[in-house]
Amino acid sequence: MPTPTRSNTIDFDAAKLQRLGFAGKRRPSPKPVSLGELRRQLNLQLQTSLEAERILGLFFQEVQRLVPLDALCYQHSNDDLRIELGQRAPHSAAYRLSHDGQYLGDITFRRALRFDEGELAQLETLLSCLLFPLRNALLYREAVLSALRDPLTQTGNRIAMNQALQREVDIAKRSSQPLSVLMVDIDHFKRINDNYGHSVGDEALREVAGVLKASLRNIDMVFRYGGEEFLVLLSNTSSEVAAMVGERLRQAVHNLQVVFQGQALQMSISLGCATLQAGESVDGLQQRADQALYQAKRNGRNRLNLAS
Repeated sequence: MPTPTRSNTIDFDAAKLQRLGFAGKRRPSPKPVSLGELRRQLNLQLQTSLEAERILGLFFQEVQRLVPLDALCYQHSNDDLRIELGQRAPHSAAYRLSHDGQYLGDITFRRALRFDEGELAQLETLLSCLLFPLRNALLYREAVLSALRDPLTQTGNRIAMNQALQREVDIAKRSSQPLSVLMVDIDHFKRINDNYGHSVGDEALREVAGVLKASLRNIDMVFRYGGEEFLVLLSNTSSEVAAMVGERLRQAVHNLQVVFQGQALQMSISLGCATLQAGESVDGLQQRADQALYQAKRNGRNRLNLAS
């Protein structure tokens, strides 16, 4: 059993709540509160964080002081964000959130009993306290994601890749689960740039990235390693399954056609596959996958090679 360690990390959101007198409130207070007083408190509390999940958690917790709820579900379809709090129940009240024409997501409240008109009016009044903090949280989230995203292919960048690799290797070692990576290289990519121009090359990169993402599970991750190379991170995936995934990716790209001035450009990729070994580091795993990719290219390209 791991030995507990003392953390020196400061939770600035929690510290701000404590200064405002809201620390330690994990459950709705039984003390009755008026609509006006709850609005004032929410306007203070919801400004203490830029994390959407924390903001919605505070909102869910405090609203129950006035309107009993069993669950809150929030989703932003354009931002691939979904947060569920509490337990599902049969009766619901759903709202589409927007401010000055900007879509802020959809929120649904659920509980075992039907909502009456008075309670719905109170919820709608309290939702006005959520709009500005939620908008700021979405802007913050977009800024963070942009810093970790390759702007051309919309895959993860090298910073995101390094963070994810270290995290997944640590998880795999703790849980004794397999972890595999695929190094992917677009064959003869320089010819595309030289013969058709960099704009066509950029389009080819976007198309290949899209095919890779569309052919993987939601939990798999794709990163642009650099130039025409990508790294695919396959959590809880054995060598045999990773090879099958790699072959599926190879076939999907082989079937892809990028059209330029009516001419279809035949695309293909080479892949190197490596599965984490006992005691292996992140660098060791990457190096073996890279060596396997190099061997696939030496063997004629448009193929997958397993690391030794």
